[in-house]
Amino acid sequence: MTQPPPPPPQQPPQGGGFGPPQDQPPQTPPPAAGPNLGKTPEPGYGYPQTPQPPQTPPPAGPQTPPQPPQGYGYPQGAPAPQPPQAPPGYGYPGQQPGPYGQPQQAPYGQPQQAPYGQPGYGQPPGYGYPQQTMPHQPQAGQPGGGGKFTAQMAIIVAAVVAIALIIGGGVWYAKSGGDEGKKNDTAGSSGGTGGTDDDNGGTTSGKEKAPSDPSAKVLFQVPAPEVKNGSTVVVSGSWLTDKAYVKSGIAQIVGYDRDKGAELWKIPLDGPVCQAARHVTDDNLTAILYQPAMPTKADPSHGCSEIALLDLDAGKKLWTKTVKTGDQLITFDNITLSGKTVAVGSTSGGAAFDVSGKLLWSPKPTDSCYDAGYGGGEKLVAVRKCGSYDQRQLHIQTIDPKSGKVISEYKMTEGIEYASIVSTNPLVVAADVGDSAGDGSGISDFFSIDGKTGKLRTRISAPGEQFAARCEGITRVEACNLLAVGNDRLYLPTEEHDGTGKYSQTNEIVAFDLATGKQTGQRADAGDGYTISPLRMDGGNLIAYKRPPYDKGGQVVSIDGGSFKETTLLENPATDNVRDVETSMSPEYSEFLYADGHLYMSKVYASKRSTVREKEYLAVSFGTG
Repeated sequence: MTQPPPPPPQQPPQGGGFGPPQDQPPQTPPPAAGPNLGKTPEPGYGYPQTPQPPQTPPPAGPQTPPQPPQGYGYPQGAPAPQPPQAPPGYGYPGQQPGPYGQPQQAPYGQPQQAPYGQPGYGQPPGYGYPQQTMPHQPQAGQPGGGGKFTAQMAIIVAAVVAIALIIGGGVWYAKSGGDEGKKNDTAGSSGGTGGTDDDNGGTTSGKEKAPSDPSAKVLFQVPAPEVKNGSTVVVSGSWLTDKAYVKSGIAQIVGYDRDKGAELWKIPLDGPVCQAARHVTDDNLTAILYQPAMPTKADPSHGCSEIALLDLDAGKKLWTKTVKTGDQLITFDNITLSGKTVAVGSTSGGAAFDVSGKLLWSPKPTDSCYDAGYGGGEKLVAVRKCGSYDQRQLHIQTIDPKSGKVISEYKMTEGIEYASIVSTNPLVVAADVGDSAGDGSGISDFFSIDGKTGKLRTRISAPGEQFAARCEGITRVEACNLLAVGNDRLYLPTEEHDGTGKYSQTNEIVAFDLATGKQTGQRADAGDGYTISPLRMDGGNLIAYKRPPYDKGGQVVSIDGGSFKETTLLENPATDNVRDVETSMSPEYSEFLYADGHLYMSKVYASKRSTVREKEYLAVSFGTG
């Protein structure tokens, strides 16, 4: 199976610091970031070292992986991230076969020129986390892939688009059966695995209401931490509570006032963060993986062995735990939280703790299979690997989070090496079957599974050249973004295609019924020059972000789960300096959180600055009212 590369760390926008709100001239200095935001976190080198999973043989054809940059703090045996580049601007001519035209962006993992589009889509997303993967190779017909896209082909594609519009949208939006308005909330900023207590949920209206004026202003910005010696440091993890916006820094977790950005508290760590759980308990507890010490030249990584429970209200680390196999500490690849259980997975097996700190289970020496990772939220689901590399079989198990007892199990077809948990309730799994995605997204198909019986409900084909969702399912089981699950539906963005304006790009969000596998006929258009991405569910409604064209600010919209009517909740300033910072973060590789008229964007990697610039930012917040 082709393994997608780690998202490159982001490159700050060219041309200066963050701009003021729209009603001030662009050259005005940026607004104050709070009394303590000017402090620079302690520099460090750290990048987590995770155990290598069995390596898939490389695809046929020449392979020329990029050379990793020099420096410390990147896991041994894995390529380091390249200097970040933001996605190309939205006026870039597209290339994508089929009725939507060609996608504008270069193949995933390739350098892209132009203006933490999440860190983008330059980081996680959504959650950008480190992976140990082989770089994705360019595909023919894509930028950098050596394919030919001639003027004649462009004319043909345009003609196909025109014909498809005349016919009425073609087969992509063919209606299918399915109940309208079923509910299943998702957690996190870019998809997630939340839900309701029953498998398909009931219809409810969303909590997010449109303001009288959706125009937003910059609330605060958090300066990027100083990184030395050419390292790349993981700073993934962001959460919202009633009082605080919480963000990982270099070997620390910091709580900020939601409106003003003033530092409320700080949790120091012995080493850099490796992974952060997407979920939070009802009393605002969450969990992280981190290294036990700061990397050095002699020891560039100490492994992700430390499991910590954080109280986001009190700003305290409640406990730190480790797990051993024999005399060796286990280095974990992923972490999640379901109910009162913190679960971690690795190539050495899985373990879990109660929030009290009690060990619930750990790897057994006699196990012939191992828990590679878990998806959390309303349910706890394990991806359990059995068999050797060439005869691998994945068992998707819904388990009791208190005892680890298997409730139901679905065995995937033999030969599928990796799978990602998209949602635990309803249960949806993504996989790249037969290495057929071809775009580094890690997704060719989605599997809708009955969590009670373990039976397959339906299988949804999602060709990589048509849909833009992504999963980092090599060592991270719960790392999908640009999608959402709710109303017993799967919401996916299409790849970008030509818009109506000259050189403009756009896309849509479409819905699949998780009972039938067919499209429902619902479609939310981004609008010319915009690109739309699902963020999360809000009751029965879908919250989405619209990345803007060159002369607009980004938007957050609510999409009605039944009618698919779009309501604008927030629109950012269109001034050049503000736009530069906003478009340096994209939903693909950054963390986006939206609630109560507030949008928070943040990076998941911090890197040494390649050039001198006025300002770089770890996080930025926008708000209405």
